[in-house]
Amino acid sequence: MPVPPPPFPTDSHPDEILTHPGEEDDEVFPLESLENTSVTATRTLVVETRTTLKIRRCRLEIIAGAGLGQDLVTEKERIRVGSHASNDFVLQDRTTSRQHFEIQYTERGYLLVDLQSTNGTYLDGARVERAYLKKGSQVGAGQSLIRFAPIEDEIKLDPAGEEPLGEMVGASAKMRQIFGLLRRVAPMDVSVIITGETGTGKELAARAIHENSPRKRGPFVVLDCGAIPENLIESELFGHEKGSFTGADRAREGAFERAQGGTIFLDELGELRLDLQPKLLRVLEQREVRRVGGNDVIDIDVRVIAATHRDLQKEVQQGRFREDLFFRLAVINLHLPPLRQRSEDLGLIIEKVLASPETVKRHGHKRLAPQTLAALTRYAWPGNVRELMNVISHLLTFAESDTIDVGALPARLVTEVRDGPLAFDERLSFKDAKDQLLEAFEREYLTTVLKRCGGNITRAARESGLHRKSIERLCKKYELDARELKGR
Repeated sequence: MPVPPPPFPTDSHPDEILTHPGEEDDEVFPLESLENTSVTATRTLVVETRTTLKIRRCRLEIIAGAGLGQDLVTEKERIRVGSHASNDFVLQDRTTSRQHFEIQYTERGYLLVDLQSTNGTYLDGARVERAYLKKGSQVGAGQSLIRFAPIEDEIKLDPAGEEPLGEMVGASAKMRQIFGLLRRVAPMDVSVIITGETGTGKELAARAIHENSPRKRGPFVVLDCGAIPENLIESELFGHEKGSFTGADRAREGAFERAQGGTIFLDELGELRLDLQPKLLRVLEQREVRRVGGNDVIDIDVRVIAATHRDLQKEVQQGRFREDLFFRLAVINLHLPPLRQRSEDLGLIIEKVLASPETVKRHGHKRLAPQTLAALTRYAWPGNVRELMNVISHLLTFAESDTIDVGALPARLVTEVRDGPLAFDERLSFKDAKDQLLEAFEREYLTTVLKRCGGNITRAARESGLHRKSIERLCKKYELDARELKGR
């Protein structure tokens, strides 16, 4: 079992956010149970008010040899050192190799790795090929001596203003805090996992990180791990050579190669097959890929952002997701709230869509009647922003005037918005009562949508704003057979 890094001191600021795991903060609190507070959970950023973000960095400083005093402070997970200009820390020492050594951040700490240098790498006077560093370690390369020191910085995070971030809009405290966090995280060349329910805007958050990072001029490549057939996912990730399998009539680049110099966004990472996870981990650690059926190793330079609706910590505990892969990816883990928890943003999102040049060109200037917005605000939005986009498309299609009245709403919104009190068992705990209500809603909603769509899962996904795989998962959870609902 890998040895986790030591936890942060117990006297840490109560609002701080951890960027790597501790040993005691294992409980993840539901966002809806918080009121003007912040929670530190293992790697999961649940943010509300002013917060501090702990950033893991390290410093390299030349203390002897050419370039005396030259230093580098970086949060990168992999730091290459040598005489070539492509290195992260370039040495002016002619006795060092072009790529002399690198420092990798692992679950056990910072690891020094010699890159087959001509005259070797030395740690505190002893020649090494691989060794873990500690504070004050001195690394020798050629005639240069470099001191290593880990740094833990605290960055104060204030809520951002109400201006949008990329394609994301929101004036709620939750979203302004997330915008502030995204802006601070974007310039850091570290991996990020974004969690949240289906349709909460995880891809938009990933794009915002990319577009506010030094890699913004590079490509942004999206790969949905849940939408690709299992027999093709390895090829989609890493590419393949001609003739490597039936139908491979030509060589093809994988997503990592296409993202060279930019960002790769691995959507629904929790759906990735267990047998492929070690291969993905190897790519992240070695920064190189080998195509399916190929022998050549291809160096890659990409930033990885992953997203999932699953609780990966539970997946790790249940043996369905590798702990070392989770650690490698979850340098920072951001949780996006569902739309029902930030209903004050609903009007802003709708206003942005209605005011877009494309909408105005196709439908003219439209606005919502107050009672229409009120009805939309009371709705639970199980499909989140994705479902809202579909509803807006419906409203634009069926609205007969510039003002969109309640009559243009889809039937399910009219029938499911209730003014009466919710029926629940007050003898249950808050969590159990909430889970009971949510399960009842999910079952009823799914059954109704599938009946209306004649049991067609693809159509139900389109109309509900849910991903097809989400509907299949819910059908399995509630033992619903879409084929049986077809004729009802």
